[in-house]
Amino acid sequence: MTRLPTLFLSHGGGPWPFMEDRRVQYARTAAEFGRLPQLLPEKPKAVLVITGHWEAEAFTVSTSAHPPMVYDYYGFPEHTYHLKYPAPGKPELAATVKALLMGVGLDCREDANQGFDHGTFVPLGLMYPNADMPIVLLSLKSSYDAAEHIKVGQAIASLRDEGILIVGSGLTYHNMRGFGRAESKPVSYDFEAYLNEAISNPDAARRNAMLVDWEKAPSARLAHPREDHLLPLMVAAGAAGSDVGKRVFVDEVANVAMASYVFG
Repeated sequence: MTRLPTLFLSHGGGPWPFMEDRRVQYARTAAEFGRLPQLLPEKPKAVLVITGHWEAEAFTVSTSAHPPMVYDYYGFPEHTYHLKYPAPGKPELAATVKALLMGVGLDCREDANQGFDHGTFVPLGLMYPNADMPIVLLSLKSSYDAAEHIKVGQAIASLRDEGILIVGSGLTYHNMRGFGRAESKPVSYDFEAYLNEAISNPDAARRNAMLVDWEKAPSARLAHPREDHLLPLMVAAGAAGSDVGKRVFVDEVANVAMASYVFG
């Protein structure tokens, strides 16, 4: 098997691909997500997604063979609460992930009911529109310890050699009160510049240290009042090992920069 890269994807706001006006706004993201499978050295056997929309008291894996949908957004058109993305789960991958985390002393639990939130079905739906790619979810841990999320990534890095694509799904800017405001634009670009400097550092230890110290970045808490949409990057970076990250693209929607990265 060829080693697969790890990804961090800025997934955008709500179920945007299913709304015509939003699809126009996110045209760059739609095109870039659609191209991602072509960037991979081979087709993955499955995808492990760490999404900013699922957190638990302990790291938790989704074990359903047929995951349901999670419509965790508000104020969108009625049809967006009936979307389906019937990709299969992969319980044996969930078991492997749990064993890898437990093996380094990290508690990991199972959830047989967790389904696909928009942080999962938006990017994966654009990457694999036929819904034929098995997907397993791994939660964030609600204590939001950045170093611990990097450790999780390090624990699961070996999956990359087994045909598993590791995807962190969040946003490089996530301040609900800031979207659409002119003053948010420089905040989002300043903070993203720090993230890009970190992930492109050839020294993995320095990269990880910069990510752990993300609050020292310009406008950090203006960009992320809560870091739920940033922590998936920590897992992707941890799983990258010594592979240097690079920016795949930046889209600008609602006056903010939304960047996506690849490691390896």
